[in-house]
Amino acid sequence: MGEDLFWAIRGGGGASFGVILAWKVRLVDIPERVTVFTIYRDLEQNATQLIHRWQYVAPNFDEDLFLRIVSRRNITSNGRMTIRAAFNSVFLGGTDRLLAVMQENFPELGLVRDDCIEMSWIQSILYNVGFPIDSLEPLLDRYQPDVGYYKGKSDYVQEPIPISGFEGIWRRFYEPAAEEAEILLTPYGGKMAEIADNATPFPHRAGYLYKMHHMVFWEAKDADNADKYINWVRRLYSYETPYVTESPRELTSIIEILTLE
Repeated sequence: MGEDLFWAIRGGGGASFGVILAWKVRLVDIPERVTVFTIYRDLEQNATQLIHRWQYVAPNFDEDLFLRIVSRRNITSNGRMTIRAAFNSVFLGGTDRLLAVMQENFPELGLVRDDCIEMSWIQSILYNVGFPIDSLEPLLDRYQPDVGYYKGKSDYVQEPIPISGFEGIWRRFYEPAAEEAEILLTPYGGKMAEIADNATPFPHRAGYLYKMHHMVFWEAKDADNADKYINWVRRLYSYETPYVTESPRELTSIIEILTLE
């Protein structure tokens, strides 16, 4: 394949370049069993402080450990509104080694053995999207019963966001349009940091801590109010401007999550 074709495929994918006729996939070894966990923390359980700490440790974790955070609005058992952060992890190894890695790098989260579940890697795919892991059939089912609407925008973070910055994000999550909104923090580092930023058209390598993806969902019956939800994401995106990458901000993405507005 010629150089132009190589860069076109790597940089844009089929959506922006055209039809891809052939491509190679490299397989990698994975252990027979992996370990997963999801720990929930509300603001009253120091969720903000844990997220702030996560920014410093997650990009430097053992390469076998992936730990992301999904945060959204939640109602407590006594009816009070809060923010709940889900610390969701897949570890390419057993529980014993995972506990040791977490104790060394992120003891503040308080992971214990009862939080950990061992399973096959393919079962972890089902686990991470909220499906039961006893059958792999859902992976073959292309039917999606709950079809609604969704708007997302993404950013990349090179310097840790201060606690006050996250507190400003949470205030926006209390707005009416954010009832079904969430923010996903995906750590970088590891293998991502080993690839030179000029090796592929995707420049977010060494020096990038994590990706932020903000999303809001609404049902088809609420389609006439789409502007309410879209404008909420835009306001959140504008608020985060001082905390994220620039040069220019609109181009620090790839085609799958490119901000076109």
